[in-house]
Amino acid sequence: MADPKARTHTAFTMQRVGRKFGRWLEIGGGRIDQDGVHLFIDRLPVGGFTGYVRLTTSRELPPLPQPKRPATTCSDAQ
Repeated sequence: MADPKARTHTAFTMQRVGRKFGRWLEIGGGRIDQDGVHLFIDRLPVGGFTGYVRLTTSRELPPLPQPKRPATTCSDAQ
């Protein structure tokens, strides 16, 4: 029988590096059940913690962070 309190998700947070860049850090795990979301944080980044936590299934990795660039229009391309 499977443990009902087993961690089924991995918790990640974005650590800011400068204004536009960052990287995902694994900070713990969690599970989601009928009682809600249970998050277990083992560690946090020393600097650049945004407070945002993303849960992914244990087999997934979060998407690579993309730097935010200003939108370009057709007139800019000429």
